[in-house]
Amino acid sequence: MADSMRFTAAVTEGSRGRAVIALPFDPDQVWGHKQRHHVSGTVDGCKVRAVVEQFEDGPGIALGPSWQRDRPVEVGSEVKVVLSAEGPQRADLDPDVAAALGAEPEAGAFFDSLAQFYRKGYLTWINATKRRPEERARRIAETVRLLKAGQKRRPQGA
Repeated sequence: MADSMRFTAAVTEGSRGRAVIALPFDPDQVWGHKQRHHVSGTVDGCKVRAVVEQFEDGPGIALGPSWQRDRPVEVGSEVKVVLSAEGPQRADLDPDVAAALGAEPEAGAFFDSLAQFYRKGYLTWINATKRRPEERARRIAETVRLLKAGQKRRPQGA
């Protein structure tokens, strides 16, 4: 995994039956400043997807009761964790898309906060026009407009 972070952490008790794993690093420094960090990886070899949350002691991920039900992770135990940011990151984008998002910080910040499903949806729609530069430019502009308006996905048929 690119930019994956490997560490060992103690599992602590969170609210609503959740187990919490504190991150021993600042996710903004590792993966860039974002409103929300969607991550995936493993906890003691078991796959996990989560959103980094801010807890009393700093950033961490929460493992809900349904995730814990079938996995041997107990509060108080030490676990080996591997996490990386999910989906296309700003550095992975084509230069024209990255420039458009960079020129509109509000749209760029919203794009960065989206789950990979939504980011990939926008990028697939844009990339379907690689041989039609004028349409590609129009779709990039429309994407920026929608992201600025807080739209997770473009309206179908648009």
